[in-house]
Amino acid sequence: MLTGKQRRYLRALGHPLAVTVQLGRGGLSEGAVAAVSQALDDHELIKVKLLESAGLDRHQAAADLAGATKSEIAQVLGNTMLLYRARKEDPQIELP
Repeated sequence: MLTGKQRRYLRALGHPLAVTVQLGRGGLSEGAVAAVSQALDDHELIKVKLLESAGLDRHQAAADLAGATKSEIAQVLGNTMLLYRARKEDPQIELP
């Protein structure tokens, strides 16, 4: 679980990032979860955009996605969520 200070730090790092994965009509399909998991392996901190066509509650979708990928929710702002998962080997982001 992230502390408030760690969330603020991750939000600051995530601000300039572009959206890495978009969730659309398929919602939280196995393919979408796999794509998010791979992006987390590559980048540790990613933005995921929930499109209108997904028809999901943004907070519930963020919680489900974080649970499925074993990641942490740093922020949900509008239809964009910021997810964090440290790499098992050689993590690039050092939390305060």
